[in-house]
Amino acid sequence: MDREELKKRAAAIEDAGLKRVLVPLDFIGPTTATLDSKEVHVFSSNDYLGLAWNPQVRNAWRGGGAGSSRLLSGSRSIHKALESALEELFGQPALVFSSGYQANLAVLTTLFKSGDTVCSDALNHASLIDGLRLSKATKEIQPHGTLPPSKNQFTGLVTESLFSMDGDTPDLKAWSKAGWRVVDEAHAVGATGPEGRGIAAEQGAQPKVLIGTFGKAYGCAGAFVIGPEELKELMISTGRSFVYTTALAEAAAHAALEGLKQASLERRERLADRAIRFRKGLSDLGLPTRGTHHIVPVITGHNTMRIAQELVENGVFVPGIRAPTVASGEERLRFSLSAEHTEDQIDLALELLDRCT
Repeated sequence: MDREELKKRAAAIEDAGLKRVLVPLDFIGPTTATLDSKEVHVFSSNDYLGLAWNPQVRNAWRGGGAGSSRLLSGSRSIHKALESALEELFGQPALVFSSGYQANLAVLTTLFKSGDTVCSDALNHASLIDGLRLSKATKEIQPHGTLPPSKNQFTGLVTESLFSMDGDTPDLKAWSKAGWRVVDEAHAVGATGPEGRGIAAEQGAQPKVLIGTFGKAYGCAGAFVIGPEELKELMISTGRSFVYTTALAEAAAHAALEGLKQASLERRERLADRAIRFRKGLSDLGLPTRGTHHIVPVITGHNTMRIAQELVENGVFVPGIRAPTVASGEERLRFSLSAEHTEDQIDLALELLDRCT
């Protein structure tokens, strides 16, 4: 494909109104930032506990890059310390990755192969979809939020625990009856469940493999996989996104370890309180939403981008989510609540929504 073809493709995306643009936000607090020299209240960050702005976490960023894959010279004592802390929290072996995308690729290409049949929720994250494609397993798409057919024998079941666009959760116990049960807890670990162990623990479910990230509730960067020792050993030897990737930077690993320590019950309870307040306000306004946790989609349809623009002009930053990320007619404002949002910020967002919708 030559440059002229690239230009045509880019122009077609822009003509369809689907061009994505990077918006430079300079944060001045856990939930506030400046945009074009104007202060805005940010409701789109996945920093659910506000730890990205926490002094202990920020001061823990020390050291440099790892320089290479952990199999060459990139494995550091801080990686081992971080994995040990995760193993103490989750009670199973842990392996640290540079990103959640890489973690999901490694898990799914290690567990599954050609000839396997895997049941996957229709709204699973792109990294789960890509991991299953690379595994060459047969993928059976399960309609979102429904139970897998009991008569089918699947090699594995793959789902998220807290869906990033709808903010809802599946019945993970019902998804725990056959094969390898893989649950992506990226939006839940640290923020929900006993000791912050996520929604599977909250529901009393026992996934065989759990994937979590440090870049959301823990306030830093990187990801991890919790699962059997045999899986950890195989991913170290054959997980291409682990073997051929520079290890998580020392600085990020130190911050992740501190993030684990700072993810307190008090912060989780405060986050839950903020979500309840915002959801009640939406209900009072008659605005449709979904889910029960801290990801709160407000379905605004084809008016989404207009409403998002009016909100930011009045000091509330929450980008619109449009097709094809979500289905046409399902366009929405995706609010992400933080333990650090104040009641005044939440009330302002509700007031502006009432005015703009």
